[in-house]
Order: sequence, then structure tokens, then C-alpha cells
Amino acid sequence: MKRFLLIFTISLFYILCVNSQPCTPVGDQTTYGTGNIWIGYTYNSMNFTDYRSYVNEGTAASPNFDRNFGGSNVNYPTTGCFVQTETFSMRYKLTKTFTSGNYIFTVGGDDGYRLSLDGGATWAIDRWNDQSYTITTLSVALNGTYNMVLEYYENGGENRISFALSAACNGTENTGIYGTGNIWNGYVYDGTNFEVYAGMVHEGSASDPAFDQNFGGANVSYATSGCPVQTETFSLRYRLSKTFAAGTYMFTVGADDGYRLSVDGGATWIINNWTLHSYTTTSYSASLSGTHDLVLEYYENAVDNRVSFAMQTLSILPVTLESFTAREKEHTVQLNWNISSNSDPRLFEVEKSINGLSFSGIGTVPSNSNSVTQYSFTDQSPFRGMAYYRLKMTDRSGITTYSATVSIRAAVTSANKISVYPTVVTGNSFFVTSSSNIRNAVITITGLNGKILSKQNAGNITTGQAIRVFTGAATSGKGIYAVTISGSDFGITTGKIIIQ
Repeated sequence: MKRFLLIFTISLFYILCVNSQPCTPVGDQTTYGTGNIWIGYTYNSMNFTDYRSYVNEGTAASPNFDRNFGGSNVNYPTTGCFVQTETFSMRYKLTKTFTSGNYIFTVGGDDGYRLSLDGGATWAIDRWNDQSYTITTLSVALNGTYNMVLEYYENGGENRISFALSAACNGTENTGIYGTGNIWNGYVYDGTNFEVYAGMVHEGSASDPAFDQNFGGANVSYATSGCPVQTETFSLRYRLSKTFAAGTYMFTVGADDGYRLSVDGGATWIINNWTLHSYTTTSYSASLSGTHDLVLEYYENAVDNRVSFAMQTLSILPVTLESFTAREKEHTVQLNWNISSNSDPRLFEVEKSINGLSFSGIGTVPSNSNSVTQYSFTDQSPFRGMAYYRLKMTDRSGITTYSATVSIRAAVTSANKISVYPTVVTGNSFFVTSSSNIRNAVITITGLNGKILSKQNAGNITTGQAIRVFTGAATSGKGIYAVTISGSDFGITTGKIIIQ
């Protein structure tokens, strides 16, 4: 017994002496390891204070390691000073270059751990809390050189930190290729926001692009051309290039969870229900003609999953014009037209001309409903003299036809007259004269659509005086423009010019 006590006393004295010996920490705490060898900086606290020294982990062949520090509450040796494995922290650093691909990181710890791929600016894995040994897995696409930081702290009891890196199974297809012949190309991703590409699937048939897919069930393995994905958190981007005969088509898309449909390659979404929900459907009708790039996107965020697509052609009726008239009304021109009850219009565009040959749009009238057969439009800025009008009619299939031309000679709206010359303007100005005196004259140039392009205060004008008018903003485009003069004691009167 005495011998045992003597040995214990000597050992304790040795430990105390060793522990009391001064030591010098080694390492700058900032340098990153290379060649798969981590530099791990050790701290005698849980929050990276009281720096002790550094260790290395990993091998030339692999950065993977699993460290338990020799046990709980023991001395862990470093290149400088040891740390007591009861309350301490580690900061591992490694610079590593990745070839383009998808990678899986698996980090475990008892207690807290976190992993950064950008030098500690953000944390791709973050489990910074007291816990028994727990692992976290991250799948991410990488390409290039990354500064990896792995931090760990221990707060009593057991201790352990582990790191594992492996290349993920990756699909190899070009994910921008569209399916053809009613067969969709479906690109499958692990993650709810198209994070890691796994492989390709197909939907639809040679005769019909419709499909209804439930992926074999909730939280099961779904096979692709490359790697399977677990149907718990994943996403899909279906692509199909399809040629449509001119017509109106009804698209119906349904899903649990988010879904959206585009007919212009993903630039805009005609159906957009990109939220978490049980199986829901949305329908949208569109007039299409020619080849369109369809994109159907879908994501699943746990529990049940399903996505469906259906399309049908709606009946198309042409626009049949039964009458089209023009009449002057209170210094405006009122246009009225009737269409047949079986017409299916989408839009009417009213066009105007001073010679019956060159027409410019002055306004649009949308279709109100299939039951409306009477329409009208008011030209608020008619020309004095002869003017010509016609309708550009577009049905719901996108087909456009033109009406016959109607003409009207508008009466002079004032006893005063103006002369505009030249009426065909090739420069940046023209001249106006008046048949009477005008006080505080204002000369305005207006487009056929009623938009004022320039306004010039001309002061007092005497009879026959030539006033030079600059075309201003009207020079931004060729066409027909109205020239209007008004004054304090002068009624409004209008002429016209053609800018070439």
C-alpha cells in the first residue's frame, strides 16, 4: 500500500511539474493547410481564446479524419502546448481545389461544429450547440479553389469531431436540351431549388404531352438516367419544344408542392404557383401559333409528391365584321362597328391615314366578352379635311385581318384658318400662317395617338405672318402629326404634317 501511494504521489508530482512548465504556442492561426492536410488551431477555451498551438489532420490522399482527442478530460498534445479536452475549441483550415462537379460533405461533432466554404464568411453547415455526437450532410456543386474552415467546440463529457468528403453521383446530360415529338426531357435535381443535378427522365408520349407522375411514393428512391434522388426534397425542370397550329389552347398543371409553366423558355410564367401546398391544379388559356419552348418546373418539400400536365385545344371562331362607320361629333370623330355573334375577337386596333394608303395606329379596343358585338372608339384629335380609318382585328388564335376603309371629311372647327407648309417635312422645322390675328398663340404638335410631342409659345401672331415651328420630339419617328394653334381670342384650329 505504501509503495502504491509513493508511486501515485510521484506520478502526480510529475504531472503537476509538466503542467506548470511554460510552453510557447506555435502557428499563426491564419495559414490554411494544403494538399488535403488541414491545419487545426487549438484553443484552451470554447470561444477561440487562449491559443495553444496547432495540429494536422488528413492525409495526402484524403482530407477525411475522425478525431476523439484521446478521451474526455485528458491532455491533448499539439506542436506547442497541450489542451485539456474538457472545455476547448478547434479551428481547422484547408485550401482545396475542386474540379467541376457535385460533392457531399459529412461533418459530425460532440459538441458544436460548423463548416464554411468561403473562409468563414458564411456557414454551409451550422450545428453550433451542445449535443451528443451528431452528423450533418451537405450536397453542393463546386468548381475552383475554396478556403474551407471547420470549427468545433467541446463543453464537457465525450468529445469528437469528424469530416468526410466524397464526390456525389452526377448526371451528365446537357440540361438545356428540349424534348421533341411530345416527349418531355425532365432534368432531376437533389434539393428544392435545382441545386445538384442527378439525371434525366422522360414524360409524355408520341401522341400526347400529358402526364401525371407521383414518383413511386413519398420519401422513396426515384431512378434517373444518372443517380437516384430521394423523393423528399427534390426538384424537376421539364423541357419540351412544341409546334402549335394557330389556335387557343388550355393548359392545366397540378402539383404537390410548387409548380410553374412557361411557353417562352422560362422568360415568363403563364402559370405560377411556386409555394408549399397539397395537390392543386391551375388552368390557363393562351393563343399560340408556331414553335414554342415549354418549361414546366416543380419542387417537392417533404411528404406527398405529384406533378401533372394536360393540354387541350379550344374551338376557334374568326372575327366577322358586319358594319363599320365614322361620323363627326362635337369636334371629334366617332367610330362604331358591329361584329357577328359567333366571332371570337381578342383585340381591335384603330388605324388612321390622311391619304388612304399610309396608316398609323391611334388606339386599341380590347374584346370585352364573347357576347359583346358592338364596339366604338373616339378620335379626339381629328384632322380638318379628309381622313381615313380602318380596323386591325386580331382573334384569339392570333390571326389578324383588316376591315375595309371608311373616310370622313371633318368640318372646320373655327372660323379662323391656318396654313401649314411644307406639309411634307424633311428637316427639323416648318412654317404656319394664320388668316387672322392671334394673341398669346400656342402651337402644339400631336401624334395620331393623341400624345403631345411638342408645344411652342409663339406670342402674338398677325394675319399672314409666317411662324417657324420646330418639330422637336416628333423627329424621333416618321409619320403623320397634327398641328394645332390656339390663342386668347382664337378658337382651336388644326392642320397636319408628314415627317419623312
